[in-house]
Amino acid sequence: MKMTIHKTVLACALMASVAMPATAETIRWARAGDALTLDPHAQNEGPTSALAHQIMEPLVMRDMTGAMVPALATEWGPSPDNPNVWVFKLREGVSFHDGAEFDSGDVVFSLKRAMTPDSDYKELLASVVDVRATGPATVEIETNGPNPIMPNNLTNLFIMDEGWANANNAVKVQDYEGGEDTFAAKNANGTGPYKLVSREPDVKTVLTINDQYWGTGQFPMEVTEIVYTPIQNAATRVAALLSGEVDFIQDVPVQDLARVASADGLDVRTAPQNRVIFFGMNMGDADLANDNVEGKNPLADVRVRRAMSMAINRDAIKQVVMRGQSQPAGMISPPFVNGWDAEMDASSRTDIAGAKALMEEAGYGDGFSIQLDCPNDRYINDEAICQAAVGMLAQIGVTVNLDAKPKAQHFPLINTLATDFYMLGWGVPTYDSEYIFNFLVHTKGEKYGSWNGTRYSNPELDAKIEALASQTDLEARNASIAEIWAVVQEEQLYIPIHHQVLNWGMKSNIGTVVAPDDAAKFKYFTIN
Repeated sequence: MKMTIHKTVLACALMASVAMPATAETIRWARAGDALTLDPHAQNEGPTSALAHQIMEPLVMRDMTGAMVPALATEWGPSPDNPNVWVFKLREGVSFHDGAEFDSGDVVFSLKRAMTPDSDYKELLASVVDVRATGPATVEIETNGPNPIMPNNLTNLFIMDEGWANANNAVKVQDYEGGEDTFAAKNANGTGPYKLVSREPDVKTVLTINDQYWGTGQFPMEVTEIVYTPIQNAATRVAALLSGEVDFIQDVPVQDLARVASADGLDVRTAPQNRVIFFGMNMGDADLANDNVEGKNPLADVRVRRAMSMAINRDAIKQVVMRGQSQPAGMISPPFVNGWDAEMDASSRTDIAGAKALMEEAGYGDGFSIQLDCPNDRYINDEAICQAAVGMLAQIGVTVNLDAKPKAQHFPLINTLATDFYMLGWGVPTYDSEYIFNFLVHTKGEKYGSWNGTRYSNPELDAKIEALASQTDLEARNASIAEIWAVVQEEQLYIPIHHQVLNWGMKSNIGTVVAPDDAAKFKYFTIN
């Protein structure tokens, strides 16, 4: 079996074996779901960011190993005159795909755009009080206190052409949850290594090499055309790879790993992902919309939430649903992240008798029914995990009605607080717990909590979360992070399930490592 396992994100590039080449220098790329939009600030979602990385660029980015490297900024550091200011020196001689020159005005415009209410990235810039150009190739980002990890927050914040945005009525971020369609949702003008040729959402997207790219000569750039086709059905996706219709798929189903790995001319490459899968629960509303309990909310009782977590057999999900390709989780943080705690992550246990006792103690000994909202085209075996949870929760009297749907319909339920019980997966591009807290724990509001579907609100905890952005004493900051995690765990805000393992399937002549963020950045790929 030709299956290569990368045990760390810093694994060396694989030696490619001789095989049938991808057609010319074209990569025919498939995965389960499409990007939700091309608007770079409308949806903070993995496949959406992965496509954007081909076309657009941030100031700093993660390479294929997860290391932070320069992109549109060449240097950055705190201002010697003001500890609240980060200074970024911009790459000169860069142009957008339409020929417009890139400069500091585009950075100021883009970051201020990403700070607006409709932006799905506003939490990353919540501590920012001003972004200003101090020259054509210099930008200052001022925060409300010294922010030690500001560069980490910028790796997925893509820079737009201000002139293009003005000319195409794209100054405002697309209201994705509201169903708005804009020019920027289907068109793009970036500085990245590939230019958009055509876009048919959920059908096909074609990109071609940017022959004016600033990085030509610095990166392999051996892929000259990308044809991206979302294929939701797992069997169809695998069949397309086996038959040669596509060259590269990012989500080989766990049940097909051996078949793909043993096929002539194909490889499977695996690595742990910077992502955890979990269930969220509406604990804040007085009554639920999708249960059979009148006049009160069973999920508001921490004993019920804890009982539901204790009913989930994560080891069974790993062995049966994931075929060993997952790591049971006890906290909603991947191990890559600052603040992750091994003891907390090992804390989840299955205890049906204990769970039943907690349900009885909470007054729900006879159980209740509730709807579980689940995506069916986003995470590895997402719907199958939800189906397994249905049976497990039934053991403690919780009757679950499963409603699985494509991610394009699923995610707005969370953002608009239209679900009481839901699956979500979370990656952490900053590699720091503050990112998790800002999006998933802080009270939902104008700057924070956009993905907090739990309705949990704790003003004291909010203050601690907000203070992290200006704590420069890293020992004290890490102590604060540990205190916040202790509350998250004690309150059982979420039900962690597992850490994902990535399985990329591809023609053997394609040279790449598996990126921990699951974002294939094709400028790094080689074709042998």
